[in-house]
Amino acid sequence: MKQKIVMKVQMNCQKCRTQALKHVAEAGGVDFVGLEGSEKDKVVVIGEGVDAVKLAAGLRKKVGHTDLISVAEIK
Repeated sequence: MKQKIVMKVQMNCQKCRTQALKHVAEAGGVDFVGLEGSEKDKVVVIGEGVDAVKLAAGLRKKVGHTDLISVAEIK
């Protein structure tokens, strides 16, 4: 089951964005990682068997405040 996870992450600089994308890309089962939103503050993850809660908790530790916005199944 592929799923799309959208998280809003507090990223103040380019280094923070890079660190967030690297952390998410290292997670198992991730197929796609990207940034969304007008301020590029939303991290979009598409993958199979990705644990959204663990991903958000890891981003909170590495980057900063993280809100889990949505988890949806892709058909």
